[in-house]
Amino acid sequence: MMAVLHTHTRRLDFHPHVHVVVPGGGINQKAREWRPLNGKYLFNGRQLATVFRARLLKAITESGLRSPPTPSRWIAQCQSVGNGLPALKYLSRYLYRGVVSNKNIIADDGENVTFRYRESRSGTIKTRTLRGEDFLALLLQHTLPKGFRRSRDYGFLHGNAKALLSLLHWVLKFLTPEFERAARANFICPKCKGVMAICGFKRKPCPG
Repeated sequence: MMAVLHTHTRRLDFHPHVHVVVPGGGINQKAREWRPLNGKYLFNGRQLATVFRARLLKAITESGLRSPPTPSRWIAQCQSVGNGLPALKYLSRYLYRGVVSNKNIIADDGENVTFRYRESRSGTIKTRTLRGEDFLALLLQHTLPKGFRRSRDYGFLHGNAKALLSLLHWVLKFLTPEFERAARANFICPKCKGVMAICGFKRKPCPG
């Protein structure tokens, strides 16, 4: 699976939550077979929320940290997203851009900043105006602490699971495309005009 941490709403309010993309099946390594999910049902959302809350609070306590006040009921939404491509496109927007894009900041008079956002329920475009220091504080609260990562991969998607991924490709009869190596530039000898063989590179010494 792939998990992506999302910390804000479209209004940039603090709202930490996690998006998880789970494949509709799993690989049995001993039997060397892929077992697909039957139907579109994966988990019960309420039970998943209860278990996730308990596991997370337990991990926080065992690590020596103090867990903040938290409601007794958490929300987990489970739904089928087909082949997953729409969900991946949706999540990629939060991974490869800032909290708010420059084009959505529509006014800055040196004292107040106004930005626009699309309301999730109605789909209408709305604006929000804040003092400059409040706008910066709003952005900084979404900066991850040192050592944190916004996305993580697990299972056959993990970077160290190349052997398992190769087995999966073999089971599903999936042929990985071959990448063509880019041709290296040729260096021509100024004397004989022939192609020179590169033995190494040497940097010029720094002046002084």
